[in-house]
This record gives sequence, C-alpha cells and structure tokens, in this order.
Amino acid sequence: MTTSLKLRALFLSCVFLFVSLGIWEGVTPTVKAASEMTEYEMLMGGADQEARVPPPSQVLVRAFEELSDPFYDAGPNDKGIGIQIGYSLYRVLTGYLLAALLAIPVGFLIGMSPLTHKALDPFIQLLRPISPLAWMPLALFIIKDSEASAIFVIFICSIWPMLINTAFGVANVRKDWVNVAKTHELSTFRTAFMVILPAAAPTILTGMRISIGIAWLVIVAAEMLVGGTGVGYYVWNEWNNLDLTSVIFSILVIGVVGMLLDLAFGHVQKMLQYQE
Repeated sequence: MTTSLKLRALFLSCVFLFVSLGIWEGVTPTVKAASEMTEYEMLMGGADQEARVPPPSQVLVRAFEELSDPFYDAGPNDKGIGIQIGYSLYRVLTGYLLAALLAIPVGFLIGMSPLTHKALDPFIQLLRPISPLAWMPLALFIIKDSEASAIFVIFICSIWPMLINTAFGVANVRKDWVNVAKTHELSTFRTAFMVILPAAAPTILTGMRISIGIAWLVIVAAEMLVGGTGVGYYVWNEWNNLDLTSVIFSILVIGVVGMLLDLAFGHVQKMLQYQE
C-alpha cells in the first residue's frame, strides 16, 4: 500500500468518524443517567424518564474520568477499568496458552498422519460446533471455582481454530520439501521441526490469531455469567446501575483491547511470512 493511499484512507476514516459522532451527538438529547440523579430528582419523576443512549460527549467525559485513574480499588464491586481488563487478560491468556500447548502438537500429529486424522475427525466435528458457554454449567459443577471455570471455557473456545489450522498447514506443506528431507535422511522429528514447522508457521499463526479473537469475545460473556471481576462483569455491573454512559465506554474499551490483540498477532504473522 502506497503512502498516498494510506493518507487518503486515513482521511476518509476520520471524516466518517467525525460525521458519525456529529450525527450521534445531534440526534441524542442529553439525559442524566439514574446514577447521576439526586434523590429529589428521582422522587420528582426523574426515574420515570425514558431511557436514552447518551451522546458521545458524555461518553468522552466518562472515558476521561475512568482513564485518569484506571487502577483504583475501592472494594469488591468498585474497581478501575485497568484492573478489570487485567483480570480478563489473565484469564484469556491462561486458557489460550493451555489450548496452544495441546492444539498445536495434536494438530501436527493429525496433519502428518492420515490415520490419526481419520480417527480423530469425528470427535472434532462433534465437539467443535458446541458453544463454549454451554460448557460453563458443567465446568462450574465439576471445578467449583468461577475463575478456573472461565479459564476452562477460554481453553475450549481457543483450541479448535489452532488445532484445525495447524493440521491444515502441516498437511499442505509442499511434498517436494518433505522429499528433500527424506533424501537427506532426516528423522521424522527433525523433519517436523526443520522443514514442516517453518513452512506451516503462517497457517498456524492464522489459527492462533483467530483463537485469540474468539477468546476475547467469549471472556466477556463468561464474566457476565460468573461475575466478580473482569471487563464482562464491569459491563454487566454498570448496566445494573443503569449507567449507560459507562456501558458504552466499556464496550469501546473491549473493542480497543480486541483490536490491539489482533494487531499484535497480525504483526507476528507478517514477520513469519516468506516468499517461495
């Protein structure tokens, strides 16, 4: 992409952003949230006002307030957005890394062995379509810990894209390269690490990139169910407080964190790309 095209795309994005925010600000009347009303206003009918989406100006003010002190801790139900994101990232990365430790070796085995692929494919096709959140009640019953149950759900949702992409990448490595390794009498282990792994790395990274995105989506819903801490719980708690401004702010934060995770994996993926 040329510099000129990048600048024009950036300009168009900024125009679209400012126009969208202007329309949103113009059509949305300023209404106090229930959490911002005094007791007198509530008694005089403020609580009966029709709920409306707050304008972007209020969201920006709330964002400034929250981001000015993101790591405050005023009790179990009152923690800064930075702390909540930290809890969520810990759960996501723990479940994600555990899934990678299992999915990538098994994916290698499936990709290199047609017999293993035929044997395990029915189980993969049966378990893969199950929603990760469907495992939450069973996890809570067996593990009896909400934190570990949330990590288990992330493990379940992360494993399939990595496993399938790894198996696909390994199985589709050019046969010429594998034959060259056989010509040099390399062992199966050395062939896997010196020939197949570098060739399949971009496809494996694609699966890992997909998995981290799904994991970040699922943790928000999981934390809404189990409560306690995390950005998902933060959204649900602010909704229970009837604070739509904080709800919108937290939604935007979720989007930004997800985008940064995807960009990080995209950068690593570009580093591992190669020209044949």
